[in-house]
Amino acid sequence: MMKIIDAHIHFCQEPHFDQIAELAGHENTDEHLRTQYTLHSMVHGVVMSNRSLQLSEHQYPDYLSYCIGLDTTCFKEDERAQQAYLVEKHLQRKNCVGIKLYPGYHHFYVSDPVFDPYYQLAIQYKKPVAVHTGLTATSAALLKYSHPMTIDETAVRYPQVQFVMCHLGNPWIVDAVAVLVKNKNVAADLSGLLEGRINSMADFFEEKQGYINFLKVWLEYLGDYDRLLYGTDWPLANLANYIEFVAHLIPEKHHDKVFFDNANRVYNIGC
Repeated sequence: MMKIIDAHIHFCQEPHFDQIAELAGHENTDEHLRTQYTLHSMVHGVVMSNRSLQLSEHQYPDYLSYCIGLDTTCFKEDERAQQAYLVEKHLQRKNCVGIKLYPGYHHFYVSDPVFDPYYQLAIQYKKPVAVHTGLTATSAALLKYSHPMTIDETAVRYPQVQFVMCHLGNPWIVDAVAVLVKNKNVAADLSGLLEGRINSMADFFEEKQGYINFLKVWLEYLGDYDRLLYGTDWPLANLANYIEFVAHLIPEKHHDKVFFDNANRVYNIGC
């Protein structure tokens, strides 16, 4: 059976995430996630963290790595040096495989100079920078900051940095693909493209034929399956559903790359 790396999950034992997991037919617990990973030959996951930068708040099971997410304190001028210091301490850990940015939620463009120290750290430690793109989970966020096109300028300024465009910029798929075509140092994960539990995938494929064909057309236009990473946005979606969904989108000859090889390489997981 094909091995899978889930390149985009959230690992928070909180009531909000518990409810989301239930809607997807899951339980938001380490034990349940381990069981599901074993069931579906998922050998590793990458947590997109959204806690504080304190090192003690980032202890994860051995089957998970994490990207350290920048919180709002990173943007306070009097705290920037301390926050950059903490991020560097995370990047020195083997299981911290990158940095995660949340433009849209934090109302900053990724090209803002406030992020420059973190791009320099990414270069120094040879670790990627994952960026939330596309729709946001809260109405207080601003979409102009999370548009995939905003990555273009920064990818040009920092060609040594491997960027990962999370969620393929959904619903701005065409713009996301344009950024990918132009910038070879940008990859994309395929997380967050569906949510909840789907009882009949056959019915789903028929009902959402237009959406699915649209995704297929533009992924074929990109024509570079070495830069697409499987991810689920756990606990947002049912894991079995998501595997079937992405397997339907990606030509079978590229499954090993998208489901395993690319994430293993980009995040240097060592599986």
